[in-house]
Amino acid sequence: MKKRFKLSVLFGLAGLCLLLNSCKKDAEGTVEALLARGSWQLASVMRYNYVGGNNTSIDTLNATCGLNQTFTFNKDNTCSYTDFSCISQTAKGSWQLAEDKLTLLSSLSAQDTLAGARVTAKPFTYARIINLGQYSMVLETGDLSSYYLSTDKRHIKRYGFIRN
Repeated sequence: MKKRFKLSVLFGLAGLCLLLNSCKKDAEGTVEALLARGSWQLASVMRYNYVGGNNTSIDTLNATCGLNQTFTFNKDNTCSYTDFSCISQTAKGSWQLAEDKLTLLSSLSAQDTLAGARVTAKPFTYARIINLGQYSMVLETGDLSSYYLSTDKRHIKRYGFIRN
């Protein structure tokens, strides 16, 4: 009789554990939740220059910018970027993740500088998420194609952010 009681309690506890662990989990650990948990402050912008697959040089951009550049993702899939490209501005747009959850797609439109002139750019239309955690995020934009010729000149910008 004691064995049956112990066995019943053991099966009851096992069933309770299965029931509790099968409940719907919150989305706190998802990529979307990590992005939208607050603002991201720009820490660095690096441009990697390639010919084919060979890295020919690395440039540090915005090294002397005194403005606090922040990228903010909202849960309603809107986003904003303050002081993009070290120009005093607030750019707004929308964002979503591609099906692979590793690619950020954004309609954000901002003023940028190109050869000394101001132009309107969409810098994060297609951005590869290289790293995303509680306190840091790294995005790559530019010539991200996996297929290129050995003579193709490519430029990839790597944006490093820290949680604000």
